[in-house]
Amino acid sequence: MKYKVAIVDDHALIVNALAELIQKMDNYEVMFEAENGTTLIQRIKKNSIPDIVLLDINMPEMNGYETALWLKKNHPEIKVLALSLYDKEESIIGMLRNGAKGYLLKGCKPSELKMALDNIINKGFYYTEFVTDKLISKLIQTDKVVNPMKDLGLNPREVEFVKYACTELSYQQIADMMSCAYRTLESYQEQVFSKMKVKTRVGIVVEAIRLGIVVL
Repeated sequence: MKYKVAIVDDHALIVNALAELIQKMDNYEVMFEAENGTTLIQRIKKNSIPDIVLLDINMPEMNGYETALWLKKNHPEIKVLALSLYDKEESIIGMLRNGAKGYLLKGCKPSELKMALDNIINKGFYYTEFVTDKLISKLIQTDKVVNPMKDLGLNPREVEFVKYACTELSYQQIADMMSCAYRTLESYQEQVFSKMKVKTRVGIVVEAIRLGIVVL
């Protein structure tokens, strides 16, 4: 059995290189290529439904965030593997929130691409140094709504920080929104890390989604 892969990227050279690599893999074949989310949706609506979508983030007309969210709402059976030049937490958070099951850098080796595809199929997710298997497995568990102040011991300002951390705002922008100094924000972060038992901002997001502190 060969799993069908759709490649969505507006850079023709990257698409051609990825397609060539995937076509050489025993268990995968390229179903089609699309230059943006709009074209992808048109193909899917014509009943061309892939198993995996390799999805770029920055594209004209309909970017990766919008496309991933559409797929999550309309075709949750399609597994999205984000593909980007950027390893910023904000980019990873945005794609995870919108349903991506993994995040891959465009500079990766062919062997890592194969590993990512295999993990997406066999485990349901792919993780990197930024997105661990533990965090992703938590994300795909059933959400459990909690009272963050009662159950986790977060104070109102820490809850506010958690909600802002689950957006694509930078830390400086969050400090501005909360009208506090950057050092104060760092203090909130350390307290949240401790109380939520996580070590990164991505961890905060995954736990907040899983526990129902933020609703997508």
